[in-house]
Amino acid sequence: MTKSKGGLGKGLSALIRPTVPVEKSDDQSVKSTPSDAISISHIEISKIRPNPYQPRADFDTKALDELRESIREKGIIQPVTVRKAKDGKYELISGERRIRAAQDLGLDAVPAYIIEVKNDEEMLELALIENLQREHLNPVEIAISYQRLINDVGLSPEEIAKKVSKDRTTVVNFLRLLKLPKNIQDALRTGVLTIGHARALVSLPTEEIQQKIFKRIIKRDLNVRQVEKIVRDLGKGNAKKNKPTRTVRAVEESIAERIQQILATKVRINVQNGKGEIIIEFYSDDDLGRLFDLISTIETT
Repeated sequence: MTKSKGGLGKGLSALIRPTVPVEKSDDQSVKSTPSDAISISHIEISKIRPNPYQPRADFDTKALDELRESIREKGIIQPVTVRKAKDGKYELISGERRIRAAQDLGLDAVPAYIIEVKNDEEMLELALIENLQREHLNPVEIAISYQRLINDVGLSPEEIAKKVSKDRTTVVNFLRLLKLPKNIQDALRTGVLTIGHARALVSLPTEEIQQKIFKRIIKRDLNVRQVEKIVRDLGKGNAKKNKPTRTVRAVEESIAERIQQILATKVRINVQNGKGEIIIEFYSDDDLGRLFDLISTIETT
């Protein structure tokens, strides 16, 4: 089963406005490169600290190897994004994979956008959104990033959708993945399951059923359509269980008809999950009095 990758979205320029870095003669670690649109600086890797809000938990070895070879041949095409720290160093906003690949190649500096960030909350929002746009996160990392934008930044699913150029339904569907058991989330992280499998599993009513179908997927190497059919069939089976059988309905109707004959008024019986109600209709105060007199004649034992 292969793991699908998302698109790049609008990218950095649609999210933030880089500030033009000021080149200081006493700091040789930063060198500015002219650009028609925005300014790019070359910063020593030793001056860049890791992103404290890094949403990525998994760094695929093969993908890093491919990125390393691309950088070896063509250089770093997309600059990393950083903010200036109080001690004169920099904090990474996005681009940790590029930093790692550059370090492996023995590069001393990387091209970078220097972004002016007002506070830690804005830093978190920029880091999460920029990584969502560019870093090919796995589905669980995307879901966790969306959840952090809700919990830590206070964005709504609608606002997240607008910022990452997705529709609200897509955002909500990713958030639902966090309801899956941890072992199923781990399988989704590593590509053992695709997001199609996961979306089918999350619609199942209990964790026990999710685990059962998950084991069947792994054992039989089921594709997404096969899993969706299993889920649909289970749904139909549950619906049938919740519906009264024809025999039960016939008994209910017979009882209602017998009570109706005794009371000489319309009687309905509603039953659900073994419980229910008997509805006796009356049409005037006199009719109610008649029914009361009739019922009160029933001897109690």
